[in-house]
Amino acid sequence: MLKGKKIILAITGSIAAYKAAELLRAFVKRGAEVRVVLTKSAHDFVTPLTLATLSQHRVYSDFTEDEDQGRWTNHVDLGLWADLMIVAPATANTIAKMSQGICDEFLLAVYLSAKCPIAIAPAMDLDMYAHESTQNNLQILEERGHLLIDSESGFLASGLEGKGRMAEPENIVKAIDEFFNSKAPLRGKKCLVTAGPTYEKIDAVRFIGNYSSGKMGFAIADQLASMGAEVVLVSGPSSEQVQQENITRIDVESAAEMLEACLIHFPGCDILVKSAAVADYKPKHRADIKLKKQDQDLSIELSPTVDILARLGEMKKAHQITIGFALETNNELEHAKSKIQRKNLDLIVLNSLQDTGAGFGHSTNKVTFIDKHNKIANFELKSKRDVALDLSKKILELCS
Repeated sequence: MLKGKKIILAITGSIAAYKAAELLRAFVKRGAEVRVVLTKSAHDFVTPLTLATLSQHRVYSDFTEDEDQGRWTNHVDLGLWADLMIVAPATANTIAKMSQGICDEFLLAVYLSAKCPIAIAPAMDLDMYAHESTQNNLQILEERGHLLIDSESGFLASGLEGKGRMAEPENIVKAIDEFFNSKAPLRGKKCLVTAGPTYEKIDAVRFIGNYSSGKMGFAIADQLASMGAEVVLVSGPSSEQVQQENITRIDVESAAEMLEACLIHFPGCDILVKSAAVADYKPKHRADIKLKKQDQDLSIELSPTVDILARLGEMKKAHQITIGFALETNNELEHAKSKIQRKNLDLIVLNSLQDTGAGFGHSTNKVTFIDKHNKIANFELKSKRDVALDLSKKILELCS
């Protein structure tokens, strides 16, 4: 759930700041984009150079970038940029200032400007943590809707042992991941996505196939997973990689194998997106050995493969949403519209090989959405990831 999320990591002056570098690395490793904000006292515990290197972005701590030139750092823009701001470690001092709206640090100005959810990971000695004023301040922040990632018990910098140490980075990451998952619009939905080509064997080394890379289908699976869905991705031969834990990849080769996998998983899914480029024909007879080249012509008799989408359309239940793709070269709209009825679809995504940058082998695509009510939406040429985002928005509309 952290992939693609924009996170502000706000670090205050606590010895636990050394853990912030590990936390930052964990966020980045999971695909989040992180901006780091330091209080002035936090510089005593961790250096901006370390954090800038790990985040690959400048570190913020001052209102001014260059006093001589009159340039300032826009804390409002930073506060509006994020999907989440987490204060980790959060000292008793900063927690008190947050609860009372005091703004004497750049970090606090960002906090007061932020429109995103706020998380807090307190870190202090056990008596400071247990003090009534600290507990009251934490209660105020929780009542304000902030996510409290509570302190853990253990050995403290003071030499004492008890509750007050900052939660371990892996526990913070888990809490943030669960938070985003709880807000995910497709949480609880099961999606079946097909991707890539199919290969229909001629002999032991040759096949009938196409140029599909699987990029579009993998981007769709990734986007749906980032919105909280549990995704089963049935993929033909592809070098693309799954990026998220809530995607189960099933590798197949032929149309028959893809159909078999879909028949297993379709009955339990809520949303089907069939973006695979399935071969329409297969050799009627397949040789088990390599066919030797001969001087005369070679004829291969072909038979049609099963229309996977039409077969699943026949099985479709009232609550299920089914989406297909149509790659056309002529009479595009006419051919795409006919598939909606024939295959019992809620939506078809049309792309044409006549459009430069669309179709197989590109990282971009130019598509048209046509729904079962004949509503048409045209899109400009975009990255396949952006196309997947547009499709996910349409899926949310269909779900509602």
